[in-house]
Amino acid sequence: MNIIGKKNLYFAISLLVIVPGLISLLLFGLRLSIDFTGGSRMTLTNINPFSLNKIKGELGKEKVEIATIQQSGGQAIIRTGQLSSQEHQKIISDISKIDPKIKEDSFETVGPTVGGETTTNALIGVVLASVLIVLYIAWAFREVPKPASSWRFGVCAIIALLHDVLVVVGIFSILGHFAGVEVDSLFVTALLTVIGFSVHDTIVVFDRIRENLKRKLTLSFEEVVNESILQTLGRSLNTSLTVILVLFALLIFGGESTKWFIVALLVGVLSGTYSSIFNASPLLVLWNEISQNRKKS
Repeated sequence: MNIIGKKNLYFAISLLVIVPGLISLLLFGLRLSIDFTGGSRMTLTNINPFSLNKIKGELGKEKVEIATIQQSGGQAIIRTGQLSSQEHQKIISDISKIDPKIKEDSFETVGPTVGGETTTNALIGVVLASVLIVLYIAWAFREVPKPASSWRFGVCAIIALLHDVLVVVGIFSILGHFAGVEVDSLFVTALLTVIGFSVHDTIVVFDRIRENLKRKLTLSFEEVVNESILQTLGRSLNTSLTVILVLFALLIFGGESTKWFIVALLVGVLSGTYSSIFNASPLLVLWNEISQNRKKS
């Protein structure tokens, strides 16, 4: 099986997956939750479309700014501008008059300052994690034999990592526009988890490449990389499959509050498995080919 020989095909598949998400990000962005924008969110249970319409009308009378309303079965999540304690109690009192069966499952409010801090900390967390990963891989692979370079390993791992982040973020941009899915602080946790998983899987392949470069001196760099991928392929697929099975179980039997967190993890694990096998190591070969061609010219 010649994975490296078909590397351009695998790069093209990655582009086909990433480009629609990038277009969606440019056109629509992400639908941010109150964790990032500030505001209030209440979750109501035992609700039906008829009573929900009445609640919308009541909120309109109170001049409450409604950002989004999501209904799933007998549950509705209403996101509004920031509500004071008095405004919240008044709304709940009005809702109980509409239908005494309706119960408030949860209520939270976040100020715009806290939301801005959450956004900043999320970006810092992702960037810092990426920088530390590059430095760690460059140090861990510092004695890798030629023609490889420890910095190339680090940079290729980050490119594969960015591939996974863009896949997850792009898909959630599309889901946000067409299905009203919001991105909250749990989404950032999912992204950081995906980053860790992606790098872990990539390092396993890279470590085998380093070992084979020392032992298989008669093989070309391309052949060593291809053989290393095949040697670790079963391990990578089996590890990912066990994680995916657990996440599917959580998605089916877990609560609504963790649903999209699990979806983000599922997308990230699938993307991370693909990028570790079909992107990260082939990128090493492509970089080596470009470097060799420059030396010849």
